[in-house]
Amino acid sequence: MLAIYKKEMRSYFINPVGYVFVGVFLTLAAALCCYTTLQSSSYSTASYFYFLLLSMIVVIPLLTMRTFAEERKMRTEQMLLTAPVSIIQMVLGKFLAAFTMFGGSLLISLINLVPLYIIGAEEDNLTDFSFTHIGPVTAEIVGSVMGILLVGGAFIAIGMFISSLTESQLSAAVLTIAVLVFMVVLNLLNKIGSDSDGTRVINSYVVRYVIDWFSVISRYTAFQYGILQWSALLYYLSLTFIFIYLTVRVYERRRWA
Repeated sequence: MLAIYKKEMRSYFINPVGYVFVGVFLTLAAALCCYTTLQSSSYSTASYFYFLLLSMIVVIPLLTMRTFAEERKMRTEQMLLTAPVSIIQMVLGKFLAAFTMFGGSLLISLINLVPLYIIGAEEDNLTDFSFTHIGPVTAEIVGSVMGILLVGGAFIAIGMFISSLTESQLSAAVLTIAVLVFMVVLNLLNKIGSDSDGTRVINSYVVRYVIDWFSVISRYTAFQYGILQWSALLYYLSLTFIFIYLTVRVYERRRWA
C-alpha cells in the first residue's frame, strides 16, 4: 500500500493535476475568506467554512477524476491488478494519497484566518473589558476543519468509485459533480419538507429517512459550532467506507473477469 501511496503522490506533482488542485483550492479559500470575514468585518468563520464546503463539490472531482480512469485509459490497469498488493491496499493507497492532497491544502488555507487573530488581539488590547472575547472562536474553527475533513473524505471516496467505472476523466469529473450536487440538494428537500402550518409535504417516512441519510450537509452543521457529534462522525466514516468497499468490489470483479 505504501508503494501505491508514494506512486500516487508523485503522479500528482509530475502531472499538472496536483498543482491545479492546490492552486484552485487555495485561491477559492482566500477569496471566500476575504468575502465572508475580512470584507464583512466579522470574526465568525461559519459562513467561510460553509461556502468552502460547497466549493469542494467542484474542486474535489479535479483530484479524483484521474485515480482510476487514467489507469484504464493508459492501459496500465492490468499492471495494478497483477501487482503484488491486494486490491484493498491498492484502493486505500490511492484514497490516502488523494486525502493527503486535500487535507494538506485545507491546512495550508488556515493561514487565511491568521489576520483575524491579529486584528482580534489588537482590538482586545484597546478594550477596557478584559472578560469580553474579541476575535475568532478557536473551537468553531477546529470543529469546522474536522467536519470538512470528514466530508472531504466521503467526497473523495465517492469520486474514486465513479472514476473506477469509466476511462474518461471528464466523464468521471462531471458525474462526480452531479452526484455531489444531488447529495447537497437533498438537504434542501428536507428543509422544504414541511408547509408553514407544520404539515409535511413528504409524508412517507421511508422517503424522508433515505433523503436524510444521503444529506451530507445537515450533519455538518454541528461542527460549525465546535460540537462533535458521534452520530455525524460515524455517518461520514460509514459513507467513506461504503464507497471504498464498492470500489474494491468493482476491481475484484474486473480482476476475475
